[in-house]
Amino acid sequence: MKHIRNFCIIAHIDHGKSTLADRLLEYTNTIKVTEGQMLDDMDLEKERGITIKSHAIQMEYAYQGEKYVLNLIDTPGHVDFSYEVSRSIAACEGALLVVDASQGVQAQTISNLYMAIEHDLEIIPVINKCDMPSAEPEKVEDEIIELLGCKREEIIRASGKTGQGVEDVLAAVIERIPAPVGDENAPLQCLIFDSVFNSFRGIIAYFKILNGTIRQGDMVKFFNTGKEYDADEIGVLKMDMLPQKELKAGNVGYIISGIKTSTEVKVGDTITHVKGGCAEAIAGFEESKPMVFAGVYPIDAEDYEDLRASLEKLQLNDASLSFFPESSLALGFGFRCGFLGLLHMEIVQERLDREFDMSVITTVPNVSYNVYDKQGNCIEVHNPGGMPDVTLIDHIEEPYIKASVITVTDYIGPIMTLCLGKRGELLKQEYISGNRVEIHYMMPLGEIVIDFYDKLKSISKGYASFDYHPAGFRPSRLVKLDILLNGEPVDALSTLTHIDNAYDFGRRMCEKLKELIPRQQFDIAIQAAIGGKIIARETVKQVRKDVTAKCYGGDVSRKRKLLEKQKKGKKRMKQIGNVEVPQKAFLAVLKLD
Repeated sequence: MKHIRNFCIIAHIDHGKSTLADRLLEYTNTIKVTEGQMLDDMDLEKERGITIKSHAIQMEYAYQGEKYVLNLIDTPGHVDFSYEVSRSIAACEGALLVVDASQGVQAQTISNLYMAIEHDLEIIPVINKCDMPSAEPEKVEDEIIELLGCKREEIIRASGKTGQGVEDVLAAVIERIPAPVGDENAPLQCLIFDSVFNSFRGIIAYFKILNGTIRQGDMVKFFNTGKEYDADEIGVLKMDMLPQKELKAGNVGYIISGIKTSTEVKVGDTITHVKGGCAEAIAGFEESKPMVFAGVYPIDAEDYEDLRASLEKLQLNDASLSFFPESSLALGFGFRCGFLGLLHMEIVQERLDREFDMSVITTVPNVSYNVYDKQGNCIEVHNPGGMPDVTLIDHIEEPYIKASVITVTDYIGPIMTLCLGKRGELLKQEYISGNRVEIHYMMPLGEIVIDFYDKLKSISKGYASFDYHPAGFRPSRLVKLDILLNGEPVDALSTLTHIDNAYDFGRRMCEKLKELIPRQQFDIAIQAAIGGKIIARETVKQVRKDVTAKCYGGDVSRKRKLLEKQKKGKKRMKQIGNVEVPQKAFLAVLKLD
């Protein structure tokens, strides 16, 4: 065991951790790197240049005449995937903290670092991209020393592109990161930190062995579900899966036992032997808390069951996704899904389309509210349709977050204006180093759900980084804004909004829908209403045919008779006609600027 090292790479988005991982794989002769980011194997990851899943891979490296086994877990950097990071950290003893030499310490770097320190991981600071012309390694070193309190000589300067400093990183991993502790002869305890669905082999679970030894063919049981299985195949993760006869404490590996039902494998569960197993489960990582909720509906009602199966398979691989069934008048049957943020929502939608060939409609995202009635009972409301009648509500509480924005001093003004416009309260402002400043805000989560992140990036020219933590609920003056088409409410378009924003938001929604809804043979009234009060209205004009074209002269009553006849037809049409709301209209609501 003293020759095993388990470590992960943590960093802010785009600081080059996947490129650095490629170099480590190349230097240890694990694989030949043919193209960039070998561990990002999803098409989506390659297209967007981001890591979505954490990937585990085993490397072997000879150092000072001894052979070491290094288990590396490459993690995502975006705030929406921080749950993936928390799971990887639970399976490691050390972490490489990668910081870009030209961008310095950013919000997600700090937040992931605190997570690693809480789990007592050994931190190795690495400054990446030192070959860039814009690199300022001395300045970044000062920031790291201030953040970590480490010595200057402990910081490694490296470059994932040229391979500079990679050998120093490998040496530091072996020397500084402690070997895993555990007893190979104790009862078996393995922590599941990820799982994936394979249509031929069933569900494959990835685990780290804390104590004991597991052999091929053992009878094992999963602690939380109490289900028992036969370990058909166990092994280690290289670029492909490598079967082994046995794995001992300290190792990271996978198990295939022909499990077909996705609910039987839970991330964070413990695997042990059926006979002589461990007495208690391992305390895993905390459950992920969805921040943003949206309805996901199949375009064809017949695909409902397929959508359920697809979401279950996706949930295996992405444990931070949660869903439960709901129905809507406009869209039929679907699911209310909980996501960690907007990027997460977008990625889930894309993965449903690519991996499972499911086309879905997603409703306006919102957060969950606590609604108190006159008797003091509290219900949790995830979508505006579940709101009780206005007369029964005593008050509504909405979730707040503590947000921290790190930026350059030039952009403080516009960022403060943006946060105040989103009902934020300034808590404090600290200068990190030189002209870098960290601003702390208390803000309602509902305000940042839709377009806050995009606006923040554009006003700061990409120089602001953003991170947040939940900070409980507070009472708020919220109203339900309904959209009516010809007097019929469209439940998929209704939103909960603050009373100060309601009029403006309602007016803009009506204007946007007027552009998107195709013209019919009759007038369509688009109205925004709070309760029984209409606050905005637009009309989509009817398409009219010139019925009087064939009249050339003669008595005016002939013209009038034709127009009256047309008017009657229009009236009848309005009674039987229904308004089709195009998919674009549901998405346009998200992009209201």
